[in-house]
Amino acid sequence: MLSTEKLDTHHKALTLNLNASAFGSFAEIGAGQEVSHWFFVVGGASATVAKTVSAYDKEVSDDLYGSGSRYVSRQRVEAMLDKEWAQLLAQLSDTRGSHTRFFSFVDTVSARNFAGTNDPHGWVGLRFQLQPAGPPNEVLLHINMRDPSNVLQQEAIGILGVNLIYTAFYELQTEESFLAGLAEDVVKERIEIDYVDLRGPVFEGWDRRTLLAHLVSGGFAEAVFFPSRGPTVPPTEALYKKALVLAPGSFGHGDPSHSQVHMRLLASAIQDLQKELGDTKVSPAGFFCLTAAPLTPNETVPEVPDLLRRINALLVAGGDVLLFRQGELYNMKALVNRYTQAPVRFAVGLSLMIQAFETIYGNLEGRLLEALARLLAQNVRIYVYPMSSAELRERLKGFSVSGWEWSETNGMVSATQLRHAPPLGHLFAYLLASNFLVPMQIPATLKAEVFS
Repeated sequence: MLSTEKLDTHHKALTLNLNASAFGSFAEIGAGQEVSHWFFVVGGASATVAKTVSAYDKEVSDDLYGSGSRYVSRQRVEAMLDKEWAQLLAQLSDTRGSHTRFFSFVDTVSARNFAGTNDPHGWVGLRFQLQPAGPPNEVLLHINMRDPSNVLQQEAIGILGVNLIYTAFYELQTEESFLAGLAEDVVKERIEIDYVDLRGPVFEGWDRRTLLAHLVSGGFAEAVFFPSRGPTVPPTEALYKKALVLAPGSFGHGDPSHSQVHMRLLASAIQDLQKELGDTKVSPAGFFCLTAAPLTPNETVPEVPDLLRRINALLVAGGDVLLFRQGELYNMKALVNRYTQAPVRFAVGLSLMIQAFETIYGNLEGRLLEALARLLAQNVRIYVYPMSSAELRERLKGFSVSGWEWSETNGMVSATQLRHAPPLGHLFAYLLASNFLVPMQIPATLKAEVFS
């Protein structure tokens, strides 16, 4: 009977070593052999470790796993899994297959380099059987490493790898138990998991989008990416070196008509950025941005099913979605700046812009001024699209905002028609005059839909 007692990394590795039915190989590139190391230092490794290898040299790695892919990529980790699994079965299935649950653990990691100039991240994979001679199951992870030194990052990879193997054999009851097992002692503070892919019969019935949303709501990732078309990828692959338009919002309606309006507003903002960029070959990418944090201090944390309802409505409409752990615009900007130094534009309505000005920002010493400095420090502007006066009043209900006045034209309010008494009014006017806040012009074909 499996104990419910939480085990540390030492005892997880020892438990696996004492379980004579689990036997496998380890191939680790870029951060030492920290996962297999655990199984050797706790004792009894001969019952678990069939082989361990570190194909650190690029020519050796190409010879083993093929050339043509980046060394820290999904393609490389899948090639490693395929080669190690095929070799393991070819060598041992005849003699051990009837009573052994085989596994292959692989990782390819760019840990912090000597100069500290790289982006520490990696891919981790595990293929395993739950019964002897049973079908294989597979877990792929993309990770970002947060420790400040190479030594600490290696240590964290070792803990994560042991967690993954132990969880695969002992804690696959639910998505929540799976993530909790992965996270123990290392994730959140030391390693971020921003992508998970699962394959095999043991994962039938698990919803991939739900698992991705849990990565954010559970604090395992700062953001995850939901594509409307094509395969899911980590945020780095969706954002890398791209000029971006980010459209944050609650998107609570969830019906097709509202989703189509949001799509057209985003397309209009992308066109505006394209005009800014001029005659370049760079095509901006646009993303809807949701947050797993409450929108106001009085709101409860959104439940994952509600987040997925809103996300799915945007995906059906053809929009790509980023789900962020934190809701502040400067935190969203900090996340995307990991992956791109190209221009970033936020496309927001008047109500969201006002709410941003009125937020307390109690976690920042400089409050609003520090929040704006963080947000606008690096090639960032905010496109502000107009709203009807009636909708603006409705959207501001329930928020602690005061002192804002506006005029309107044919029932519509633009950013240039907003006013606030000094000193906040002076700051708002400065941001408009300096082109940090850019009033958007809604195409005539959209006006009837947006303001009806």
